[in-house]
Amino acid sequence: MSATSPPPTTDAHERILATAYELFSRRGIQAVGIDEIIETAGVAKATLYRHFPSKDDLVLAFLQRREDVWTHGWVEREARSRADDPEDQLLAIFDIFDEWFRSDDFEASVFINVLFEMGPSHPTGRASIHYLENVRGVVATMAEEADLRDPQAFARSWHILMQGSIVCAAEGDVETAKRAQAMGRMLIAQHRR
Repeated sequence: MSATSPPPTTDAHERILATAYELFSRRGIQAVGIDEIIETAGVAKATLYRHFPSKDDLVLAFLQRREDVWTHGWVEREARSRADDPEDQLLAIFDIFDEWFRSDDFEASVFINVLFEMGPSHPTGRASIHYLENVRGVVATMAEEADLRDPQAFARSWHILMQGSIVCAAEGDVETAKRAQAMGRMLIAQHRR
């Protein structure tokens, strides 16, 4: 299990969601069919549809799980655990990313992938936008704790660094987190009071 994967389970609902999580994270939404999820999870079609009436419902549950596991359970928790100073916690995000980008289970940003794959007007695209806003919310909170000027504007700029580094890592640039961290230091300096 990777740092960005939920723990395994035996409950049918959780087994379906965990299976969808792994498949959607790696291959995207449209490339994964319901039949594959049913087979991999080892459940009947009726069981899947009892828990998730449509594929969109399953994707929405997957995105919520991704926020719980990735945004809060991994990025935010790890950044806070690596430093006491809020500025250093912000910079630690790129230490975490550096490790992630170099791992065998790097799968880029699920929220960005779903947004591009499904579009901003699709329910799952709208949900992805919401979860990306929540990532910025985490950064804004950390910026407030660091007593930086205009935490919302800071968070938007910081999120560009985060997203840009993820895209560059997907292109194969494993050094991108270190470069983003260096730019992050300059951004923090610009926002100090």
